[in-house]
Amino acid sequence: MNDPLMIAGCAYQSRLLIGTGKYTNLEQTAAAIIASGAEIVTVAVRRTNIGQHADEPNLLEVISPEHYTILPNTAGCYTAQDAVRTCQLARELLDGHRLVKLEVLGDEKTLFPHITQTLIAAQKLIDDGFQVMVYTSDDPIVAKELESMGCVAVMPLAAPIGSGLGIRNPHNLLLILEDAKVPIIVDAGVGTASDAAVAMELGCAGVLMNTAIAKAKQPILMASAMNKAVAAGREAFLAGRMEKKLYASASSPLSGIFF
Repeated sequence: MNDPLMIAGCAYQSRLLIGTGKYTNLEQTAAAIIASGAEIVTVAVRRTNIGQHADEPNLLEVISPEHYTILPNTAGCYTAQDAVRTCQLARELLDGHRLVKLEVLGDEKTLFPHITQTLIAAQKLIDDGFQVMVYTSDDPIVAKELESMGCVAVMPLAAPIGSGLGIRNPHNLLLILEDAKVPIIVDAGVGTASDAAVAMELGCAGVLMNTAIAKAKQPILMASAMNKAVAAGREAFLAGRMEKKLYASASSPLSGIFF
């Protein structure tokens, strides 16, 4: 089935985006990414070495930009200014790379997005030529504003980052999806494969996750499960589920049967 995920003019066969934090080591990170089938790999520039520290292991040595789209993110930033500077650093380290994941956090306890700072940072980055995929709340009004500004993907949370609580407010996601002209990608909150499938069945263009895989008892196996769940959820959405009914409905027709 030819059904690519289109982001900033590029086509991706996998709709699963994967993070690189919280794994035991770089080898486990690489193995999980391979098992996930992901083509877009997000990297926290403030927490991961991608060349800014010459004397430390470099993530890009095990995850080559030749085989994956590296998505620098601004995890750990609490102001628009810090987020913009982090993206500019990533652009220098990655030879002019423009695709970034913007997240500006509101506080350390909830890790909810700081919406006013996010809007400021998004505009500055877009004006500077970046292609911005943006982490945000599940507020449909905010999502539409970010799309209107020129963000190439809007990424509402399903639940707090790292919580594993699953899709807490499917109604809001449906409202965001209703009129969206850019990919809507669930970012944060997924805990297991069924959560990923639900997000895709709602019509989301993709799912980004990290903790659900990295902190599973068997991360490589969970990465494989997420790969299948995202693909199955997408197929189910395209197929269109049956109508829900109050009463039973016979699976076989009764007409033409002799008693």
